[in-house]
Amino acid sequence: MDGFALSGYKWAVRRAFFFIGLLMLLAPALAAPPARASDRLWTGSPAAEARTQALLSAIRAAGDHGLNPEWYRIADLEQAAASDSDKDKAEQLLTNALVAYASDVSTGRVRANSVDRDIDIQQRKLDRAALLKDAANAGDFAAWLASLPPKGDYPALQKTLALLREQQATATFTRLPEGDALKLGMIDARVPILRQRLTELGSTVPPPGAIAELYDDPLVDVVKEYQAAKGLTVDGIIGFKTTRSLNTSLEDRINQVIANLERRRWLPRDLGSRYVLVNAADYSMVFVNGGQPVFQSLVIVGTPKNPTPEIASTMYGFQTNPYWTVPQSIAGEEYLPMLRRDPHSLAAAGFRLFESWNDDDSEIDPDTVDWSAVDPKAFPYRLRQDPGAGNALGYIFFPFSNKYGIYMHDTATRWLFAEGSRNFSHGCIRLQNPLDFVEKVFGGRGGFDKERVRAAIDSGQQVNYTFPEPVRLYVTYRTVTANSNGEVTFRDDIYGRDRRVVQAMAQPRS
Repeated sequence: MDGFALSGYKWAVRRAFFFIGLLMLLAPALAAPPARASDRLWTGSPAAEARTQALLSAIRAAGDHGLNPEWYRIADLEQAAASDSDKDKAEQLLTNALVAYASDVSTGRVRANSVDRDIDIQQRKLDRAALLKDAANAGDFAAWLASLPPKGDYPALQKTLALLREQQATATFTRLPEGDALKLGMIDARVPILRQRLTELGSTVPPPGAIAELYDDPLVDVVKEYQAAKGLTVDGIIGFKTTRSLNTSLEDRINQVIANLERRRWLPRDLGSRYVLVNAADYSMVFVNGGQPVFQSLVIVGTPKNPTPEIASTMYGFQTNPYWTVPQSIAGEEYLPMLRRDPHSLAAAGFRLFESWNDDDSEIDPDTVDWSAVDPKAFPYRLRQDPGAGNALGYIFFPFSNKYGIYMHDTATRWLFAEGSRNFSHGCIRLQNPLDFVEKVFGGRGGFDKERVRAAIDSGQQVNYTFPEPVRLYVTYRTVTANSNGEVTFRDDIYGRDRRVVQAMAQPRS
């Protein structure tokens, strides 16, 4: 290359770099040119002003979702929208309000995992840029805003919230005193109060007989109807749980609905066409396939001390005749006292003791351990129960990934399914008819044969089965739900989570 050509080449290179640098400096402006009045999202044109009014209207009605208009600075928004003096400020305020409101109403006001250590849900996060683009392109902005919340039973819960708030103006509340269990045939001063409370709750209560304080058959029947509706044990006995339920105030029920609207927003907008939904508050499980429920079952869940967490995971299969490795906390708290009394007390139930938590460690004789010196909070040995009729996991075990070490399984204590309030486990989910469930999951595919699985169980074989396709699992805690007809069911907040959700929602946005 001659000198002239080289000089020209260098000049071309320098000029190219100059333009590249200039483009980099101007890129933000080129990507988002200074807004003209007609380009603004909220001001300067009839379309923009219509969007503003639609947003203000939606925020004023935020209470319909259990949200508070003040969280979005509604007074400041209305003032900014009414003023022509500072359109830039109005644009900023309204844009921020849209993002906050849209996020709250579609994915949840709070981060679920910050509310309770027993909640581990990966919520969706809105993309701000995509949201604003969709808002600008929406042909009917008001309809677009209305489409943001979840579907399913969400609208029915909104209607229930509105109805309960209407009732607040005239509702009365008579607290039923606590006391010993009230049973059929007893004469008790609480009986007239019980009649009054049931009437306040909408039950049709027959008039008393000759003895007003007699707990008679007609009143017991009304109590049984109430217990069935609330998922309590249907025995007609006024014990602690039924008394607690009857004394739930209208304000508490309103907060329950608000918490459950929020809880539904935590989950994906579309749960998919194939999934398992466990509702710990309702002691129920449903398997949805092809968008339709094809299997339903009762479940047993965790006690208030050991609550079943709210999680989302995936199940890939199941195992027959599983071992049960006792969690360290259970071993120290429940089994150590038994071992101290008699080192061989657990042997009859199929428990074996191993040196540590390594799977390849050798079994040891419980007689060789000084149980009085073992710290119950740091139980050092691995306690494992062999497969069999008394195994805590029953005959079928469904593992799935989660940080709590819980799973779904069969159970040896089947009589507990007859109870109304089925919160007896250490957090795991006990399924009433697991073999019927897996038959539905396979749906005739994968060479699945129910009788062959049953034979494997009966023979004691430990066999792993893989589902034809993974099944998404949602373990929820819905204390208020609605069926396809819009009929709403309330369950008592046995874990006390609803109040914590409502309190978290009211905190300033971080």
